[in-house]
Amino acid sequence: MSLIKSKARVNDHGEVFTPSWLVEKMLDLVKGETERIDARFLEPACGSGNFLVPILKRKLAAVEIKFGKSDFERQNYALLGLMSCYGIELLQDNIFECRANMLEAFADYLRVRQNDAAYRAASFVLSLNLVHGDAMTMRDTDGAPISVIEWGYLGKGKFQRRDFRLDVLTCMASFSAEDSLFSSLGKHEIFTPTKTYPPMSLSDLAAM
Repeated sequence: MSLIKSKARVNDHGEVFTPSWLVEKMLDLVKGETERIDARFLEPACGSGNFLVPILKRKLAAVEIKFGKSDFERQNYALLGLMSCYGIELLQDNIFECRANMLEAFADYLRVRQNDAAYRAASFVLSLNLVHGDAMTMRDTDGAPISVIEWGYLGKGKFQRRDFRLDVLTCMASFSAEDSLFSSLGKHEIFTPTKTYPPMSLSDLAAM
């Protein structure tokens, strides 16, 4: 794979892709997290998924080891692994490619097709988790604040969704710093979700 799409994109956006061998070495530095199914990763300039696709594949490998004998658990935990991957990308073609590449990795693992519920659920999740926007301004292409969707698996095929604003979560990181004036405050005193949804099944997500 070429490390650039065009010189103009390098000049205009500083777009240079990280080679796959270097991606794998970098991910090996946090190997334990990449292999934890529910560990969350956010790539603020995700491109076409150079980092997110290998992260997802590592999570899916962990799903196979832990839940490979149960089709039900395998499917739901594979979706949870996908739900834990987030990206923001400024360029439209890149975000479309990233969603397609992530969906392909997920579909290949479960051997599902476009008409399958798991495929459609994954497509919906990726439409929310991979945002076309600017990580610097923390706003999407419509100018709205970028939302980060917190997904949780409740067990028995049920998922919990809570929406947060990225700018609020970023402020939370500074509030919780050891020497911060606000470090003694509980997280619930700093922010709350912009919206909390009732538990949803994979089929519910596929119908979205």
